[in-house]
Amino acid sequence: MLQITNYHQRQRTDGTSFFTLEIQGGIDMVQSKQTNQFYATVKKAYISSTFDELTCQALIGSPIPGAIGKEDCEPYEYEHKKTGEIITMTSRNVYIPQELLPEVDNGVPSNLPIGMLQSINSTEHQAEL
Repeated sequence: MLQITNYHQRQRTDGTSFFTLEIQGGIDMVQSKQTNQFYATVKKAYISSTFDELTCQALIGSPIPGAIGKEDCEPYEYEHKKTGEIITMTSRNVYIPQELLPEVDNGVPSNLPIGMLQSINSTEHQAEL
């Protein structure tokens, strides 16, 4: 289960604005490639909306069924806010609706390890958890 944690106003190329919802999953433990130590983090993603600002404010804290997965994308640079380190990224976090997640035999969605997700409607569109 995910939760709406914030919203952001964005600008389209034509100058008009819209709002995105910031969604967040539960705590994940990740092992550092440099130090081999584990640290706690959360996955976040942003989804576009048709809502006005008041609706977005009211939705903060609301649960959303689904998961956040990784999707390959064109490389881009990201600056770590605390360290200032510039990192080249080749994936982005995306929202995956509950009905597209794999299920176990009893119909309850499974908590699959990173990298496991069934095809979404075709073999061309896959995401990585």
